[in-house]
Amino acid sequence: MSRPMLLLILILAVIIAAVVALANVDTEVAPATVEKAMLNEAPAK
Repeated sequence: MSRPMLLLILILAVIIAAVVALANVDTEVAPATVEKAMLNEAPAK
């Protein structure tokens, strides 16, 4: 194989490894409260 072809394969392998590594990172975020105080004291529907 030529040197440019080996370099291309190496770069693609590094990119694929980075994508797999980032996909497996645990990024769980605690849920935030989305409820708002009701202004007119009307019951929620």
